[in-house]
Amino acid sequence: MATENKKQLIIIGAGPGGYAAAFKAADLGLKVTLIDPEKNPGGVCLYRGCIPSKALLHLAKVKEEALKASEWGLDFKEPKIDRKKIADWKESVVKKLTGGLGKLSKSRKIDFIQGKARFLNKHSVKVKKKDGSSETLKFENAIIATGSSPASLPDLEIDHDKIWDSKDALDVKDIPKKLLIIGGGYIGLEIGSVYSALGTEVSIAEMTDGFLPGTDRDLVDVFAKNHPFKNVYFNTKVDKVKVEKKGVKVSLKTKDKTKNKKFDRVLVAIGRKPRTENIGLKNAGISLNDNGFISVNSKRETEVENIYAIGDLTGEPLLAHKASHEGIVAAEAIAGEKGAGYDPKVIPGIVFTNPEMAWCGLMETQAKEEDRKIKVMKFPWSASGRAIAIGEDKGVTKLLIDPETEAILGGGVAGKNAGSLIPEIALAIEMGTTARDLSLTIHPHPTLSETIMESAELFFGGATHLGKK
Repeated sequence: MATENKKQLIIIGAGPGGYAAAFKAADLGLKVTLIDPEKNPGGVCLYRGCIPSKALLHLAKVKEEALKASEWGLDFKEPKIDRKKIADWKESVVKKLTGGLGKLSKSRKIDFIQGKARFLNKHSVKVKKKDGSSETLKFENAIIATGSSPASLPDLEIDHDKIWDSKDALDVKDIPKKLLIIGGGYIGLEIGSVYSALGTEVSIAEMTDGFLPGTDRDLVDVFAKNHPFKNVYFNTKVDKVKVEKKGVKVSLKTKDKTKNKKFDRVLVAIGRKPRTENIGLKNAGISLNDNGFISVNSKRETEVENIYAIGDLTGEPLLAHKASHEGIVAAEAIAGEKGAGYDPKVIPGIVFTNPEMAWCGLMETQAKEEDRKIKVMKFPWSASGRAIAIGEDKGVTKLLIDPETEAILGGGVAGKNAGSLIPEIALAIEMGTTARDLSLTIHPHPTLSETIMESAELFFGGATHLGKK
């Protein structure tokens, strides 16, 4: 039998946005109820996305770097792959992190409910708990943080056996001999890199003419020249998929012809969609915009003044760190903190392939579309002592600079640890840093970070290790 109980703040969804909001709100003195289907906070990112994929990618990179060392005189044998041990290790990482979040939640005295919530109206939700019971909760404020789920293709059923979604792939249920990945975006490239390292012949089918549609081509080209895949089919549509007893028959259609290929497994990795169904948005008076997202203001407040939305529900980019930041903003707004608002100049994006790709701010294609005057400075890693010393000389660091004010407008890095280098460029943009500031900031030697400094030096005619431009 349902019971009634009023809450100061409920948060629906305990992913990176939801738990960040919950923790911040609790730290600010609010009484928080956090609702999620899982046993502990973490969401898709920790359970089925960011963390397990990066754990497996680390394993892949260790193998690739070990084998590459033979070129330098350190010869390793081909490693033996233990699928079960890999899966168990990945799961232990997930359990450690989600368990830690559970402890942090308890230490903040957050009321964590394992279940699913659905709005009854703008002031109450019905929670169906894991044990099958239900409870009606009244609330003063609510934050919706239900995240996103894998997008699917029409007429293609994901059976979780031969046709996979990203969760199936990250569970490492099997290491197929031949795997087709539908989609050349970051999810497909990251998972494809993992399985390639595990010994699978990976093929990619992408509808556009290159990897990572919309991403800076200078960065993508570094990966494209060094990708680990067996076959890549660009400008290709997956026309038909037929599941057979011993595999999957796929028709790959281009403008001119159709190829029939057979694979052991097929992974659908065409992106993600906001999870807005079955949470009673209409009951709460909340509508979706033309793109299928929830519209919010700078405080992350929806059209209903006491209900907020954060993360993948509110639009691109669908990134965990964006969700976390939004969650903190929403919590501060609800707590009445002065100046609470969402106003980032840049949101870094990273693809954790080998080599990594990372970017932030204005991109060159966007500048051309907007007819903006910019100077593009590119420093090749073939001129970096550190990159050459570690066998990573095929990378590039790139800055987009305003030719009049010298302000850093955007940037990107392709190469080892690109994701750890991009925050410096992001901070430079947020702080209004100029090319002169970056060029005069002494960077430690020998490091890959010097490539950022020398990219800035190029703006003034030449870099120390590259000469005059």
